[in-house]
Amino acid sequence: MDFTLYHGESRVTSPGRLTEFYLQTCAELEKKPNPYIQEVIGHADGLPPGTTYGGFTLILNGNTRLFPNHKPTDDDVSVLVHVLHRHTYITGIDLPYSNLTNCAAEMFGKLLLNSTTLTDLNLMCNEIGSHGAKWLAKGLQEIQSLIALATVLHHNKSLRAIDVRGPIIHTIQEEETVHMAHMLQVNHTLQELHLVKMGMTNFGIQQLCDKLVHNKSLRLLDLHCNQISSDGAKSLAELLKHNTPLKILDLAANRIEDDGLVCISDALRYLNDQLVALSVARNNISGIGLMALANALKSNNTLTNVYVWGNSFDESASIDFAKLIKAGRLKPKRTDISPYWIDGRVYLSELAHGLQLYYYWTPLYGDVDEAACNANTYLLKDPNISLSQIDIEESVDTSSIEGNQSF
Repeated sequence: MDFTLYHGESRVTSPGRLTEFYLQTCAELEKKPNPYIQEVIGHADGLPPGTTYGGFTLILNGNTRLFPNHKPTDDDVSVLVHVLHRHTYITGIDLPYSNLTNCAAEMFGKLLLNSTTLTDLNLMCNEIGSHGAKWLAKGLQEIQSLIALATVLHHNKSLRAIDVRGPIIHTIQEEETVHMAHMLQVNHTLQELHLVKMGMTNFGIQQLCDKLVHNKSLRLLDLHCNQISSDGAKSLAELLKHNTPLKILDLAANRIEDDGLVCISDALRYLNDQLVALSVARNNISGIGLMALANALKSNNTLTNVYVWGNSFDESASIDFAKLIKAGRLKPKRTDISPYWIDGRVYLSELAHGLQLYYYWTPLYGDVDEAACNANTYLLKDPNISLSQIDIEESVDTSSIEGNQSF
């Protein structure tokens, strides 16, 4: 499928007549208009200029129930890339769960090489293979882009959050992490940093922690799905001992094990009164590390959101956490475990709670307990708000704990 952008085209910087341009482009490229895309573009066409001043994203989820038989295809993308190239106020496009292949990825890769306004692109859950991934990587210039981003942020005074999760990186020297670390040493504005699926190792986390000691603004550090082991956790423990403004630390899906969690727990026990949320879910931790964390919670009154599911709970660790829940030290909506009993022995079950559970998807129907499932959003609402004022708790149901149960 051929794709060409004409650099001589005039560009539109405010909404209006977008539907007309879409239909005209379909006719020129001899493509059939997609009713779903036409419907979404029609809504965008009616937005007032002020609404799109800071950028606008076209949401075209392929799993929508309103147009189940009109998932966007490669032919639709051939039209959309012309729309994106011409209308510069459209700064993002979401096309998850669609019928896109390498052809669509190649077209978006070429668009990224020519576009200076596209900032958000979501192509998750499509049929894109290695050829399409190569084109996307070519358009993104991954390592150079991350280094350039970190360099720009040295003196940026407006950006509050950065999410660079899952880049395609072919390096073992972690240059991108080193540059991010140097940025964090001098940036006094950034409050939220997501470095997910970066392949970050203990070397990278040590670089970050050495610089974060001097940072006075970062409140959320998301490091889940990396390659951090116990040595990296020890670097984080040293950072926590400095009692920086860091409020939320997400270490889920790493491998810090018992030694790493023991070090972090020791730091939290007496030397840190800033951290309010910690996730160590799925970290190959056994009862030793989990009991160390439970003991730290008895002394630390600041840490309120704790997520530990996916580790190896023995009976002693299960009892310790059940006691914390019974005593009200851990609220049901601020953790991802719930105790139950079989034949007088306590076990733990998983709760669908977390710091950012619904990032890649949300339920299509039914109630969504956003406060418990996406605690990041609520914990970061207001830097001055007291945690006790955040209405994300429920009364502790101890009916299954009390009575004939004892510890």
